[in-house]
Amino acid sequence: MRIAILKHFSFDDESAITEWSRSRGHSFTIVNPTNEDRLPDMESFDLLIIMGGPMSVYEEELHPWLVREKRFLREAIDADKKILGICLGGQLLAEALGGTVFRNKHKELGFHPLRRTGNEHPLFDGMPERFYSYQWHGDAFELPGNALPLASSEACRNQAFACGPRILGLQFHLETTRSCAETMLDRWRSELVEAPFIQSGEQIQAQWNRVADSHGYLRGILDRFETA
Repeated sequence: MRIAILKHFSFDDESAITEWSRSRGHSFTIVNPTNEDRLPDMESFDLLIIMGGPMSVYEEELHPWLVREKRFLREAIDADKKILGICLGGQLLAEALGGTVFRNKHKELGFHPLRRTGNEHPLFDGMPERFYSYQWHGDAFELPGNALPLASSEACRNQAFACGPRILGLQFHLETTRSCAETMLDRWRSELVEAPFIQSGEQIQAQWNRVADSHGYLRGILDRFETA
């Protein structure tokens, strides 16, 4: 399987994905759409993975490259590509499918519990009924009518969804590594204010053990994309 990874900021860490890819004998290409890198040719990949970023889907005036990426994503959907969207990627995917993205009532930062909705989908098979994942977002999305909601949290109703057999959007970060999260805590520490769903740096650091479980969940999802 050939994988194209869209990475939106320099210290994001795709290693959980690329290590899985190497272990399965898959090839991958990493592109940063924000610096006008050429987006992959549609015939060059089977699975598109759109990662997170500190920008918002609706900030096209601040980030003009979003227009090009959104067009590319719609073309990938029309071409029936396998697609995994993570955080910003999940929001872009929801919008491209006809949903809306907006500023959520609460920011959600840290390791928070999620629950499955009870809906079943092959790409989400094997996920626990309740699990923890790293979160770092202030936006949320409403789903289009043809999407299947798969998970939610107390702060954010739509945390995972599928659309058809080959598209999965996640609001949460199963791919996060400790090194990436530590850099986020350093560079974006001003966001760690007292709020209902924002954990302190100390609370986050006390939960590094959750990263291994998250990577296991992610590998399971990627395994299922192989046969989607």
